[in-house]
Amino acid sequence: MSIDFSPDKPIYQQLIDRILGDIMRGTLAAGEKLPSVREYAVEAGVNANTMQRVYKELEQMEITETKRGQGSFVTEDQEKIAALRDEMKEQLVTTFLQSVAAFGFTTDEIIKSLQERGGEND
Repeated sequence: MSIDFSPDKPIYQQLIDRILGDIMRGTLAAGEKLPSVREYAVEAGVNANTMQRVYKELEQMEITETKRGQGSFVTEDQEKIAALRDEMKEQLVTTFLQSVAAFGFTTDEIIKSLQERGGEND
């Protein structure tokens, strides 16, 4: 299963975002073992070096940890995962608000539109 990558963002960053999303959604649970670098590279259809970079970045972010001889695991630190969720939420909101302002929409227009959509994605 190869992943369709966007041309406007580095592939390794898209893979990091994908894994972070899986962790935040709970698809990857705290303490869960990640596939090996080679397995994930084959699954994603990327070079193993790219996947190695992804795992290294995640470890530097303290989102995963490598246990020698066992593999890479999602952190069990729930506070770290909660902080990641908050940070990602703030980044998304900031990007959204910048886009809204660039198109000249008012805050009231956007709030009204969001309220009309209600729980569509719940």
